[in-house]
Amino acid sequence: MLYHLLYPLADEFQIFNLFRYLTFRSGGAVLTALLISFIVGPRMIRWLRVKQQGGQPIREDGPESHLLTKKGTPTMGGLMMLFAVSVATLLWADLANLYVWVVLFVTLGFGAIGFMDDYLKVSKKNVKGLSGKKKLLAQFVIAVIAVVMIQQEAPPEVAQHLAIPYLKNVLIDLGLLYLPFAILVLIGASNAVNLTDGLDGLAIVPIMIAAGCFALISYLVGNAVFASYLQVVPVPGAGELAVFCAAMIGAGLGFLWYNAPPAMVFMGDTGSLAFGGSLGAISVITKNELVLAIIGGLFVLEAVSVMMQVVSFKLTGKRIFRMAPIHHHFEKLGWKEPTIVIRFWIIAVILALIGLSTLKLR
Repeated sequence: MLYHLLYPLADEFQIFNLFRYLTFRSGGAVLTALLISFIVGPRMIRWLRVKQQGGQPIREDGPESHLLTKKGTPTMGGLMMLFAVSVATLLWADLANLYVWVVLFVTLGFGAIGFMDDYLKVSKKNVKGLSGKKKLLAQFVIAVIAVVMIQQEAPPEVAQHLAIPYLKNVLIDLGLLYLPFAILVLIGASNAVNLTDGLDGLAIVPIMIAAGCFALISYLVGNAVFASYLQVVPVPGAGELAVFCAAMIGAGLGFLWYNAPPAMVFMGDTGSLAFGGSLGAISVITKNELVLAIIGGLFVLEAVSVMMQVVSFKLTGKRIFRMAPIHHHFEKLGWKEPTIVIRFWIIAVILALIGLSTLKLR
C-alpha cells in the first residue's frame, strides 16, 4: 500500500524513492510486524485467557511435566502473528504482485483451518479438535487453488519443473506430476511445522530462520542479475516475497517475547499450520522445494519421527521412540525443556547454512 501511495511521489520528494527498494520495504515490514505484536500481544493474551477458561488441553499421555507447567496456558497465539504479518505485508509489499496474494491466501487459509482445530480443542476440552480427514481435505483444497495460481503466473519454461540443488541448470520436467508434488509440499510443510510446535519456543525460531533464508532466496531469484550469476532459476516477481518473509520474522520475534519459557501463550495450530503452509508456498514459487527440505530439515525430522513411530507400532507392535514427535522422546529421556529447545535451534541454524550453500555450490 505504501509502495503504491508514496513511490509515485518520488519525483517531487526524493526520500520516497526509498520505497522502490526491496531491502528498505523488507526492513519496514520487520519493524511494523514487531511493533504490532508488542501492541496487540498483551491484549490478545488477556482476551484468550478470558475466553478459553483453562487454556489449551494437555495430552494425558504426554510428558508428565506438561500437566504441571503448561496447564492453563492459552492457545491460538498464532492469531497475533497472522494479524501482524498481514498488516505489515499489506503496508509494505507491492500489492500488484500476484505471488504476494497467493502466499497471503495460503497463510490465512491454513490459519483458518488451524483456528477451527484450536477452537474445537478448547471448546470441547480435549486434544482431538478437527478430524484428520477434514483438516487434510481443507488443506488440499487451498493447496490446489494456490498451486494452480502459481503455475499460471510462473514462467512457462519452468512452471512444471523441479530444480535440483547443487547442480547447475538441472531442471526435471515433472509434467502433470508437478501439481500433486507441489500440493504435497504445501501440505507436508504445514503439518511438519505443526508437529514441531510442542515446546515453548521450539517451532517459532526455526520458522524465523527458514523465513530469513527464503527472504534471501526470494530476493535473489527475483533479480535477473543475481539469478544469472548464481545460476539459479530466475522467477520474475518472486523478490517481493522478501517483504512477506521479513514480516514473518518481525511477527515471530514479537511472538517469541510471549512464547519464551515459561510461555504466556501457545502458537496453536492457528500459527503452525499457517506459517508452515506459507513456507511451502514460497518454496514452490521460488522453485526451491527441495531446498526447503534442507533448510526446514528440523521440521522434516519431527514429521519423519512420527511416521516411523506409527509404521513401527502397526507392523511390530513396538515403538522406536519413547514418544513422538522426537522432541518428546528426549523429554522422556530426562532432557530439560530448554536444553532440547536450544539444541534444536542449533540444528536449525546448521541446516539453514547447508540449505543456503545450495545458492553458490554448484
